[in-house]
Amino acid sequence: MSLFSKLFKLFLAVVLMPFVPMVLLLAYYQEHLKDNILETHANLAQIVSSSMNQHIEDLGWRLSFAPHVTDALNAKKSPVPVLRDALSANPDFIMLAVLSAQGKELYRAGDKQILRDVPPLDLSGDPVLEELSKQNKLSVSSFDVVDGRPISEFIYPLPNGDFLYGIMSFFAFLSRVQEQRIGTTGRIYLVDQNGFVYAGEYQYRPEFDAEELRRAFTSGERLIKELKTKQDGYVGAYASTPILGAYVAVLQLKSEAYRSIYYTNIILALFLLTIATLAYFGALTFAERLGEPISALSEAAKEVSKGNLEGKIDEDIGWGEFKQLISQFNKMTADLKDYQLLQLQAQVSEMKEHVFRAVAHDLRAPLLGLQGYLYILQSGKASKEEEKEYLEQMSRAARDLSSLLEDVLDVSRVQAGMLSPRKEQVDAAALAKSVTDALAPTAAEKGLLLETDVPPLTLKADPKLLRRVLMNLVSNAVKFTDKGYVRVCGGQDASSDWLAVEDSGIGMNEQEMKGIFQKYYQINSDKAGYGLGLFISRQIVTAHGGELNVTSRKGKGSRFTVTFPKEKK
Repeated sequence: MSLFSKLFKLFLAVVLMPFVPMVLLLAYYQEHLKDNILETHANLAQIVSSSMNQHIEDLGWRLSFAPHVTDALNAKKSPVPVLRDALSANPDFIMLAVLSAQGKELYRAGDKQILRDVPPLDLSGDPVLEELSKQNKLSVSSFDVVDGRPISEFIYPLPNGDFLYGIMSFFAFLSRVQEQRIGTTGRIYLVDQNGFVYAGEYQYRPEFDAEELRRAFTSGERLIKELKTKQDGYVGAYASTPILGAYVAVLQLKSEAYRSIYYTNIILALFLLTIATLAYFGALTFAERLGEPISALSEAAKEVSKGNLEGKIDEDIGWGEFKQLISQFNKMTADLKDYQLLQLQAQVSEMKEHVFRAVAHDLRAPLLGLQGYLYILQSGKASKEEEKEYLEQMSRAARDLSSLLEDVLDVSRVQAGMLSPRKEQVDAAALAKSVTDALAPTAAEKGLLLETDVPPLTLKADPKLLRRVLMNLVSNAVKFTDKGYVRVCGGQDASSDWLAVEDSGIGMNEQEMKGIFQKYYQINSDKAGYGLGLFISRQIVTAHGGELNVTSRKGKGSRFTVTFPKEKK
């Protein structure tokens, strides 16, 4: 084979072969871009879901007329005028009724068409009523469509023992939401759990396949990467809503959503075609004059194939377009080095996933326990004593599950920067007393002295978050103390206020104190827990502008101190 042929083939190999990993990287990057586009749809769906949640939460103050209904009932008068006034003041209400304590309808008012279509209400024997009367809280039912209007029912217990029943329309809310657009074809839809799309007469609704939407909801993957209709394909995302059985879906034509990516593909294809053409004619023209730069490129390519991305070719040995090629080759090795860093980051992410799989494993244990006890209780074969024991075990498993979920959610809030204290004046002594009262049975069971020594002290803090910190610190002290005492104390000086939890427990050495505030760090793996409590507690205190520190001696006990700087007046 002639030198010309060798140089020609070598030139083509050096120029074209490095494009293979670049094309693979671009393909990966485009998939990442598609996911980012769909994440935008998912964020919009979540925003609409949150707005709907706020809309339902606002229902509480819109029921301010309920006391007037009770007054009318106590005075043996008809509350219908009050109900009509409430309907006039709340256009979203299309029917209101009063049910007796047994669930039978006493009075009603509302839209005439609805009154004709809805038969007299009789919820006798419904266990929901008994539960609502005990908890004294509002209950909102699942999503439904009546006469083309999206509705949801609600029941609210009245002080006299009767119930306020209502049908609330979401038509006005959804009309505002569905006016929003993403591009030209992207729209927001309300979909029930069976995949049927609700849309007003003014909103264009493609013939979505209900079964495909239902499978998307049950898959647990919030991104919808392909949804076909008879004419076109759609992509988007969904989010669950506070209304049972309803989802918010943001859907857009696939061709429009990925238009920028398609244009990029065309440009890249033209770019690669241009490079290939230049390489071919450059090889024909300059093959005999490229000995030195090709030799340098050959050696550099060998180093790259060995995984060495640190070396660079001297651009001065090239000329013309070949000098630019050397520059691009150097840039390519830098890009490949960046790609290696991306792979390393992916490995780190995989390690994080491993940790969360471990947490998921711990979630599975109480769930399986609950299922087992439920199966035994449903079989009816357990005695009264066994039923009581199983219910206690189920309650304990539910508390463990709730505690772990709360910790995981708090870690997510911390990492997302969503931890924002709502500060107010807090009575530190009363707060400490409430925490020790809650944990007193556990301490008494171990024979520990649990006491508070907090003087009259007022802190500017979020009472819920501060209680969480104290609860974590005191429960940890009780857990790691086998005999002696656990004490909550407090005080102040010229520059700060402080609360401390001290114990006579197992204590810690210097190495353990360094890692105690890290996520998932546990000194004693035999003790129940997930190593999140102290991490969350320090983040809460830091968000308040304070500090959480520890002093300890092995075998002598520990002291955790929360310090808040005094606010300048």
